[in-house]
Amino acid sequence: MSGIDKMKNKAEELGGKGKETVGEATDNRDLEAEGKADQASGNLKQAGEKVKDVFK
Repeated sequence: MSGIDKMKNKAEELGGKGKETVGEATDNRDLEAEGKADQASGNLKQAGEKVKDVFK
């Protein structure tokens, strides 16, 4: 299950990067901020998965 979670977290991070890029291109600050938040969330979840892997 951990591999699936890692893929979901990476997808969330990449989706956030896409939102941020579109937000920058269209000068949409809300979309840009949402993208940055998605990236941060994905990164945090990835860090949690790494910690879990250490204790396996």
